[in-house]
Amino acid sequence: MQLKKGLGWKAFYDEDKEEYFCEYYRIQGYHLYEITKEMFDRLSKNMTESDVSSIAGDGRHLFMSVNDRCGSPYTIVFDGDYETLCPWANVVHSGKVWHDEMTDASVVLFETEKNDKAHNRSKHNKLNNN
Repeated sequence: MQLKKGLGWKAFYDEDKEEYFCEYYRIQGYHLYEITKEMFDRLSKNMTESDVSSIAGDGRHLFMSVNDRCGSPYTIVFDGDYETLCPWANVVHSGKVWHDEMTDASVVLFETEKNDKAHNRSKHNKLNNN
């Protein structure tokens, strides 16, 4: 595995699977993304959390935990395989985990989750065909 690391973030490249991932964390939340090679290549040690979030945020959201004082803390699991995909991640859970129906609705409604739509549809197709 190749690791890139900066203040408040880590990114990994898994050579065996040829997959790229990034986690970033701040006082108000924690995010885990699947990213592309191009995104990984753009990340550098001295980047701010804001710069990293704008790059990683274009990836596929795997996991999100929020505790921003605007309401009760919550966690959203966009991909239930996040622990298998990212065993190196220091995942932070906040509050209750959203149930699948809420997560599905967020993927459909929010533009920020557009990269999760294909994965979400695939997951439902597998469930409905069994």
